[in-house]
Parts: sequence; C-alpha cells; structure tokens
Amino acid sequence: MPESTRNGLGEFLRSRREKLSPEAVGVPDRRRRRTPGLRREEVAELAGIGVDWYIRLEQGRAVSPSVATLDALARVLRLDDVEKDHLRALARGPRHRPFVRERVPEAIQHLIMSLDQPAYVTGRRWDLLAWNDAAAELFIGCDRLPDEDRNILVYLLLDPQARRLFGPGWSAEAQRVVAQFRTTHDLWSADPAFVDLSTRLRRNCPEFAAWWEQHSILTSGNGQKTLHHPEQGVRTFSYTTFQANEHPALKLSIYTPL
Repeated sequence: MPESTRNGLGEFLRSRREKLSPEAVGVPDRRRRRTPGLRREEVAELAGIGVDWYIRLEQGRAVSPSVATLDALARVLRLDDVEKDHLRALARGPRHRPFVRERVPEAIQHLIMSLDQPAYVTGRRWDLLAWNDAAAELFIGCDRLPDEDRNILVYLLLDPQARRLFGPGWSAEAQRVVAQFRTTHDLWSADPAFVDLSTRLRRNCPEFAAWWEQHSILTSGNGQKTLHHPEQGVRTFSYTTFQANEHPALKLSIYTPL
C-alpha cells in the first residue's frame, strides 16, 4: 500500500477513535485522559487485534489488514455503511494513474445543452467541466471563471458571490461538499492536483481547516438547495446526481425547481 494511502487510513482511524467516548462502547473510564476519545489499546482490545499491530495501522506503516480485521474495527468504531466502504477503499489502496483533468464526451455535452433545467458535469476532483445556459444563469459567473477556478469547491468556498447566493445555508452546504470531496481526496491524497486544491482551500477559506480536521465523509446523491438569486429571487431546487456508465469519474447534476 503506498505511503500516502497508509497515512490516509491511519488518519481516518484516528479521527473516528477520537470521536468515541468510553461510555459509548462500555469501557470503564478509570484514568484521566489527556486526549478525547478511546485509547489505541482500547480499540485494539475491543477489535481483538494486537495493540502494536493497531498502532502500526494508525502510524501508516506497511501492514495489510484483512477483511475480518476491517470489519472488527468498523464495528468497534461504530462506522456507518458509508464509512465502512471508505475504510475498505483506503485499505485496498489506490489503483489509478496520476490525475488528469477529464474531458466531457460530446454526447453528454449535447445532453446537458438540451435540458431546460440547470445542469452541469463535474469530474473526480470536482472540477466544473461542462454546463448549460440555465446553470450559468443560476450560478452567477461560473461560465466566466478562469480554468484554474472552474471547480465546485473553489467556487463555493472562495467566491464571495457564492456565499451570497447560498445565503444563510452557505455553511451547511459548504460542509456537505467538503465531506463529499474528502471521500475521494483520501484515495488521491498524494496526487499533486489534489494536494494543490486542498492547500489552496486551507489557505484562502477561514472555515476550511476546521471542517477538514473533522474528517467527515459523505457520498453524493440527491437533496434540496435554497438559493438567494439577485434577479430570480429565493428559489428552492431538488438536485439529482448521475454517474456516467462509460466514464465513472464524470457526474451529471440536474436541478429541478420546486
């Protein structure tokens, strides 16, 4: 397993261990704790694995946990289904080449241009790759962004116009997107393109560092968003995300007004 992924696995395990209280897992709390959460030896004992071996996992050293071990850790750390899948993916390690910004096939471009509803396509790094006129009108100025700024996280977290557009719901939306990005980032954490993006967000968004340290993960899907458009007024949309069969890194998002 490459070094960067081992570190990602260790960071994820540590983040979940520190969120658990001894009471939550039935561990007597007899000694004063210098740090929050469970101790490493407590996790190892509850999972039925050696303490030294678990410490090597958190330190990112070269160990390959079995499926049974991962399942035991998931049970002890109270991981939900999304977190379990993330743990397994980190343990498998990356199986990809260096990141290259994707290109949208012509057929998908024709599809989004034919839609009346706002629609856009993003890549694995959440780069904004294609959009229709309705999306450009709704997300003001996204069609005029320079190439290096055509990214959902850059737009949402660093563009003051995006903060105004999402209004009081900006913080919740931004945290949701950061958690979704984290799910992919951990598998590409050593790639320069992902390093550059997370570094830029940390440097220029005051809230990003705290959200990043929470190590929350989410999968993308469906939901609702309320936008405060300067010309269209307050509008609520349901959004749905589709993955391209032949190009799984590409995701199509469609917004339907409610």
